[in-house]
Amino acid sequence: MPDLRTNLDLAAGAIRAQRLRAFLTVLGITMGVATLMAVITLVQGANTYVEQKIANLGTNVFQVGRFPFATTSWDEMIRARRNRDITMVELAVVRQACTACAAVGAVATSTTRVRYRDQELQDQFLYGTTANMRSIDTRTVELGRAYTEMEELHGAPVCLIGDAVRSRLFAGIDPLGKTIRIGKDEMLVIGTFTRIGAVLGQEQDNFVVIPLTAFLRQQGLRQSLILHAKATGGERLFEQAQDQARLALRARRHIGAGGREDFYIGTAESYMNLWRDISKSFFAVFLMLSSISAVVGGIVIMNIMLVSVTERTKEIGIRRACGARQADILRQFLTESVLLCLAGGVVGVLLGFAAALAVRTLADFPAAVEAWSAALGVLLSCSIGLFFGIYPAVKAAKLDPVVALRTE
Repeated sequence: MPDLRTNLDLAAGAIRAQRLRAFLTVLGITMGVATLMAVITLVQGANTYVEQKIANLGTNVFQVGRFPFATTSWDEMIRARRNRDITMVELAVVRQACTACAAVGAVATSTTRVRYRDQELQDQFLYGTTANMRSIDTRTVELGRAYTEMEELHGAPVCLIGDAVRSRLFAGIDPLGKTIRIGKDEMLVIGTFTRIGAVLGQEQDNFVVIPLTAFLRQQGLRQSLILHAKATGGERLFEQAQDQARLALRARRHIGAGGREDFYIGTAESYMNLWRDISKSFFAVFLMLSSISAVVGGIVIMNIMLVSVTERTKEIGIRRACGARQADILRQFLTESVLLCLAGGVVGVLLGFAAALAVRTLADFPAAVEAWSAALGVLLSCSIGLFFGIYPAVKAAKLDPVVALRTE
C-alpha cells in the first residue's frame, strides 16, 4: 500500500503534467474562497467599526429621545413625528427621578454656518449641551477646557469646536481665545475636541458645541432634546436607571398601563442589534454568492478528474497489474483532487486577505484578519476537493484491470 508521501508525489506529478488545466481547474475554488475570506474579514472589521464609532455610547449610558435611535422601519419613523418634544422640564423630571443615574444631561442639534474673519463654513453641526455632558459624552477635549455649569446657566457665549472646523478655520494657528461667528452670534473658542474621523464616509468632526441655554436662545425654545443618562454602576443599576427614566416620563406624560410610549430609549446594544440584523443579511447574500462559486469550482474539479481518469485508464491498469488495490487507486485520485482544491484554497485565502487589507488601507475601514477564518477557507477547499473527487476516484478504482490494459 503506497504511503501518503507516494500519493502526494503521484498527485503532484499528474498536476505538473497538465499545468494550464490545473490552473484553470483551481480558479473557481480560488475565487470562491477569496470571496468568502473577504466577506468574513470585512464583516468582522465592520462589527468592530460599528462598536467603536457608531455605538460608542459607553456600557452604562443610554439615550432618551423623540425618535427611535436604531430602526429600519420607515413607518415607525413617520409615526414618531407625532411624538411630543422632550423639554427642559422633562430633563429636570428625569434628573430628579433617576436615583440610579450618576448624571443626566441633554443635547439639542441643528446645523449652522461658522465664520472666522473672511472664512465661512456652511452646514456645520451645532450641538447645544448641558455642562455635565463632559462626564457622559465619549468625545474628549484635546485643547483648552469645557464650559462650566455657571456658563451654561447664563448661556455664556463660549464654544468648543471639532477638529475639522479647527483645521479649516485655524490652520497653523491656535484657536483658543479666538472669536468666531456661529449663526448670528459671536462666541469665544475655549476648547477643541480630539479628532474622531469619518464614519461610513461621513465626516464627524465638522461640529461646534455651545451651552444648551445659548443654543435655545439662538435656535428657539421649540427644540426636542435628547437626554443622555449615565448609570452609577453595573448592568443591574443600568437597567434600573432606564426603568426609572421610563416611569418618570410615562408619569409626566400621563401614559397609563398598556399605553404606547411616545419616546424611545436607546443604548449601545440597540445600535449593535440593528447592525447585526443588517450585517446578517449582507453576510448571507455574499456567503451564498461565494458558495455558488465554490460549488461551480467543485463541479469543474469533478469534471476534470473524470477526464483525467479517462486519459489515464492504461496507467490505472498497469498499477492494478503491479498489485495496486482498488483502495490505492481511490486514495491516489482523491489525493490529487484534494491537492488541487488545497492549492486553490490557499491562494484564495491570500487573495481574500489582500482584498480586505486593501480596503482597510485605501478606505480607512478596519478589516479583522483572523486566523480561524484562514483555517475555515482551507478546510472548505479541502472539503470541496474530497466531496467532488469521490465519484471520479471510485470510478477509477472500479476499472477492470484487464480492460484498462487493453486501452490504447
